[in-house]
Amino acid sequence: MEQPLDPATRKRLKRIAHHLDPVILVGEQGVSDAVAAETRRALDDHELIKVRILAGDRDARGALARELAEQTGSTIVQSIGRITVLFRRNPEPNPRLSNLSRYGA
Repeated sequence: MEQPLDPATRKRLKRIAHHLDPVILVGEQGVSDAVAAETRRALDDHELIKVRILAGDRDARGALARELAEQTGSTIVQSIGRITVLFRRNPEPNPRLSNLSRYGA
């Protein structure tokens, strides 16, 4: 997992993520290798993504979010209901794909 985010960075990332749609869906089967691989690809492209977690109650969704963040080397920015926002900086982002570049670096 990446370093903890300072409050100003977390606030900025939340502001950018507010307008994003979920790009990853975690179902009842949990975090499979395919879900983790697709999440890594999405983080490489976009750096900041939303994930919709359909499985279980609040505690189960939190556990799945933490597992996905751990497997992808990302940081959880926030979790509200079934939506979790993940962040992982790409050292060489594509400015046309990166949500940070497109919506307010």
